Amino acid sequence: MKLIRFGAAGKELPGIEDPTGKRLDCSSFGEDWNESFFENQGLERFRDWLTIHQSSLNEIPAETRLGSPIARPSKILCIGLNYRKHAEEAGMPVPEAPILFMKASSSLCGPFDPIYIPRNSTQTDWEVELAVVIGKRAKYVTKENAYDYIAGYCVHNDVSERDFQLRHGGQWTKGKSADHFAPLGPYLVTKDEIPDPHQLSIWLEVNGELLQNSNTGDLIFDIPTLVSYVSNYMTLLPGDVISTGTPAGVGMGLKEPRYLKPGDRVRLGIQGLGVSEQVAIQDPEA
Repeated sequence: MKLIRFGAAGKELPGIEDPTGKRLDCSSFGEDWNESFFENQGLERFRDWLTIHQSSLNEIPAETRLGSPIARPSKILCIGLNYRKHAEEAGMPVPEAPILFMKASSSLCGPFDPIYIPRNSTQTDWEVELAVVIGKRAKYVTKENAYDYIAGYCVHNDVSERDFQLRHGGQWTKGKSADHFAPLGPYLVTKDEIPDPHQLSIWLEVNGELLQNSNTGDLIFDIPTLVSYVSNYMTLLPGDVISTGTPAGVGMGLKEPRYLKPGDRVRLGIQGLGVSEQVAIQDPEA
């Protein structure tokens, strides 16, 4: 299944995109795609409900805004330097263990919402990433059982402000957590539709120029390793997001570094998970 959420920001309703590409309003199911939904076997219950009700669901108008395909998670966890060539372009050693940092959940936005360039930002950067969505409470998970705890996968743009991240003191979170720094979607694709998440093409372009072009097979630490590793440090709750790292080609790593400016258009996608697109604008509150 491809789960979506649609409507005005903060008022999104649940839906799906069916195999023909139609987007269907599932608000009559009565639940949002959130922690409670996943925690209470929501995917299984919704599949059963959909079998009965799908033919009577209303189609969502094509121009309707899409929000994040999951309601605000308790945590957005990110893995740094998880593609070998990205570590090389950043001038950093290949990590011996996963590098873990967090993005504020308030940075979450829809897949076609604008990227906000923060006040005093000079180095707002792009990062296409495969995001893993947790399907049930996970603590001390083994690698062998990790897939049992996964609900599905999404496209994520881990937008980053490099000056804030690297030169403002402390850990990376400052450069990762501004509003609209986590466009997620267009949909959550359930894991049954992605038999091998380690064989997916992953790419990003800025103003039509292809800058990131790789495959998830190049991950240094694979998805079971990441789910197990993180769950040994904290409890993962249903709906939590683990963003698995970005390949080479970010603005900071280019021979002549460059960063987003108002009007730049970022388009990104992952095989089987869809395509998202954002236009960079100055933060309206800056």
